[in-house]
Formats: sequence, C-alpha cells, structure tokens
Amino acid sequence: MDTPGYETMSIQSSQDVVLVRQAVRQFAVKLGFSLVEQTKIVTAASEIARNTLDYGGGGTVKLQALQEGMRRGLRLIFEDSGPGIPDIDLALKDGYTTGGGLGMGLSGAKRLVNEFNIVSHVGEGTCVTITKWK
Repeated sequence: MDTPGYETMSIQSSQDVVLVRQAVRQFAVKLGFSLVEQTKIVTAASEIARNTLDYGGGGTVKLQALQEGMRRGLRLIFEDSGPGIPDIDLALKDGYTTGGGLGMGLSGAKRLVNEFNIVSHVGEGTCVTITKWK
C-alpha cells in the first residue's frame, strides 16, 4: 500500500518551516495535485510545521508519497519532543490558542486534508499525521 521511501526534514527554525513548505509543494506537483490541492496541503503543512517549532520546540517531518491502486497521495508525519497537548479535543476547537494566534492552526489544517491524526503525551511530545489524496 505505502511506498516505503520517505524524506525526513528537520524543523528547528523559521527558515526550516519555509523549506518544508517548498518541499511539500514539490512533492505535490510531482504527484500531479491540482493547484488547489497543492495549496491545501502546503497550508496545512505550514500550520503544523509552525506549531512543531513554536509549541514543540522543534522536531521533524517525514514526507511520504503514497500509491494505493490508482490513488496517489502525500503523507506528512510531524514529530516533536515538546511539552505535549493536555487536551487534544480542546486544541482542535476553532479559536482555541495558547499563543497569540487566531486558534485556527490545528482545526484549519484538519479541514484542509483527507486524513488527520494527532497523538500527544504530556511531557513527551506530539505526533501529527496528515494525508492528502489526489
């Protein structure tokens, strides 16, 4: 089902967030995503990468091209070793923020992709997996 190869990128600075955006767009173009699909996955990736940096203290993202029969997709796995999210349901509510933002990052990213999964343990870190299918 999944293509075993993936690319791992570090997220330790704002410049890394820009590099993640560029890499995600390149993957999406190679997979034949429309401009709208590209924009959605890049925007979602940007939000989660920014959260990984700002709230998780930095981490990594794995980019993986998927092939399932005739269907192609892109899976992104963001991981950090930050403080974790005490209440995931609350964190996914529109308008909820622990920073100075609009509180649309996680919930907005979830709406932009086909599959969204978040696992977080307080004191251990967070893993967010998003998948966009063409």
